[in-house]
Amino acid sequence: MTALPGETPGTVGTDTPQDAVSPPEAGAEGPEHAEAPDGPDATEADESSDVPGGAEPSGAPTETEAEADTEGDAEGGEAGATADAAPAEAAPAAELSEAQAELAAQRELRERIEKRKAEKASPIAAGTGLSGTAADLLAAVRAVESGEKAGTAFFDRPAAPPASRRPAPAAAQPSRAPDPAAAPAAQAATPEVLDAVRSVLTEGGAPESLARPAVAALGEQAAELLRADPWQLLAVPGVRPEQADGFARALLGADCGPDDGRRTAALVGWVLERAALQGHTALDAEAVRAALAERAVGDPEAAVRDAVEEGVALLFQEGDEPAPEDTGAEDGEADGAGLAEEAAVAREPVQVLLGLDRYALAEESLADGLARLANACEKAADWTEAAAAAPGPSAAELIRTAAAAGLVAHSGGEAARAEPAALIAAARGLGLRALGATHSEDGRRRLAAATGDPDTAVTLAGLLSGAQGPGRDEDGALALDLLVVLDAPQLDVEGAAVLVEALADGARLVLSGDPGVLGSAGAGRVFADVLASHACPQVVSRTPDPGPIGELVSGIGIGELHQVDAPGKEVVIVPVRDAGEAVHRTVQLVADSVPRAFGIPAEETQVITVGHGGAAGTRALNEALKQRLNPGPGRFGGFDPGDRVVHVPAPGRAVPGVVRSADAEGLRLDCGGVPVVVPQERVESSVRHGWALSAHQAAGMRWPAAVVVLPGDAAQGLNRPWVYTAFGRGERHLSVVHGVDQALPHAVAQVPAQERTTRLRALLEALPTPDASS
Repeated sequence: MTALPGETPGTVGTDTPQDAVSPPEAGAEGPEHAEAPDGPDATEADESSDVPGGAEPSGAPTETEAEADTEGDAEGGEAGATADAAPAEAAPAAELSEAQAELAAQRELRERIEKRKAEKASPIAAGTGLSGTAADLLAAVRAVESGEKAGTAFFDRPAAPPASRRPAPAAAQPSRAPDPAAAPAAQAATPEVLDAVRSVLTEGGAPESLARPAVAALGEQAAELLRADPWQLLAVPGVRPEQADGFARALLGADCGPDDGRRTAALVGWVLERAALQGHTALDAEAVRAALAERAVGDPEAAVRDAVEEGVALLFQEGDEPAPEDTGAEDGEADGAGLAEEAAVAREPVQVLLGLDRYALAEESLADGLARLANACEKAADWTEAAAAAPGPSAAELIRTAAAAGLVAHSGGEAARAEPAALIAAARGLGLRALGATHSEDGRRRLAAATGDPDTAVTLAGLLSGAQGPGRDEDGALALDLLVVLDAPQLDVEGAAVLVEALADGARLVLSGDPGVLGSAGAGRVFADVLASHACPQVVSRTPDPGPIGELVSGIGIGELHQVDAPGKEVVIVPVRDAGEAVHRTVQLVADSVPRAFGIPAEETQVITVGHGGAAGTRALNEALKQRLNPGPGRFGGFDPGDRVVHVPAPGRAVPGVVRSADAEGLRLDCGGVPVVVPQERVESSVRHGWALSAHQAAGMRWPAAVVVLPGDAAQGLNRPWVYTAFGRGERHLSVVHGVDQALPHAVAQVPAQERTTRLRALLEALPTPDASS
């Protein structure tokens, strides 16, 4: 029997694979677990005080883990300046994700937002349509998508929302190159534009290398914008307020101060952007005011009000305010006063939220689109025979539910993935165009194996880009009658909005996933909000995950870390005393013990650890594993043929691969059988070694063996979803390099995921319930 939880590391030493030798004595050398971000692993989420409340949201990357899970969104890390100096390092240009490309119409309206000063005079109640800037953005996107108007038509006059909710014709949609390593838009900036931006940056003491990122963030008018408002530099990924303050002082001299309206408006946007990196689509207004106060803003209330008036942020109201008639009794009726007081107490408190228009647009569009799908499909379909032929009762229930609903939520563990596969096969047997989309190429292969047909499975990125799947019909919608999205917890709100808008009226959508795993790397908690809102029928799988690993992970999901019987050494504990020993033991397991004891080669074993920094983070582990498994000089920008890597083509997407070669075009990778060429200028910012990953990067994928590394300084980064996700990545074998003592059972039992602040649940709850009989 292999005991996992609750025991001190020295008590389970006999569970170490028998050929594992003791390491040489190592000192307790580990620096802080969360080191300062740098290079491609960096994000801006490195100070808990920057996102009010200091708490990490549900499923969001932690301070240590977020460094590379949103690499494409915050590449380049810190600009490297103090509060009295301008940025001193370059931050590479950020690359738009597929979702951001789909919603690019809103980016074209940046100048128009400047002209719309006071259109947000009142809060937006939950469930109502957007007004002001966000309503214009939504109208613009929908009108362009429908083909009714050109993208430039909205600069001169207001737009009315088009009646059609159909997606854009293929020719009218923003282009998305299938090659995820395509250069960012800033690469196409003219030399004159870049020279003008470099001139302003140099004048303010900032490095010229920020020119391309500035153009990518601010557009071709970046030089003029930065000169007029130096705090616009905060829009460049990796730049911090103290660095923008130094830049502003160099340009403006005595004319700038902590309460300058340009500074406070930029800070509001910066706080909300940082919150989005941790999964929030909105923040409580009081929390934003507190964050501004920490940044020496004298009147945070006025700063928030001005930011709303400027269109930097949108104001939302969640809950009900007491109606005028509830404040007292009319005509002196004493009993009326009592009733009014009771009614006021019974009402939910009003929560005022601030959010960025891009997430407001995405959440409103997503809620509207989900309601459209829930109500537009043919609910009288007879799939009785298909349900009767299902391989199990849960699969039959899912088939019957999908026959009667346009939107279905399905939840379950790894073994439950067979149920969506059965649904896809049944639908195709009925002559329907059915397809399954997964988060990763590994998930696509597993789904294809479950259905027995490789044409039934695609990756979500491949489907939306047009590189995989059936393509679009004559109306621009995906040519599908049924789409099953597996790994649904990995859907962020922008990606989900794009997906739903691409489905035609009458199509069915099934969101399937394990609610216990870590959530999306991007903003939002789409799957959790859909489940919590009860906006559609839900099917909960009754198929348990098999074996000792399945038993262990199932217990973690309910907050219990069981001791499990593992007669075949499926689960092994390797106790360690410090980070140095943890690295030594990990290399030994991957290179020697696991291949010898279980016949699983090193290339099929994945190491997972809590953070990227520290003495046993992904950087240290990857360096040690490369030296042992594939030593070399790193002649291709730090990489050698045969190196395991992870490629981050867009924010929130981590694609494992292997280096094959390099030439003038760039670094050539094999990513799960798909050849990828990463241009030379993108290698440093989007490729890193991948023998060791974070749990967020590993979500949605599985390997024959997994080695989870828990050094002593990892204790603060542990919670139940992290442990659940990491421990579930191994199919046949799980080794736990255990150095956190009682922090592991404590995290599983008492540290659940903390909530992300979103509006989607409230928007869905305010929609009319679909009539199943219609």
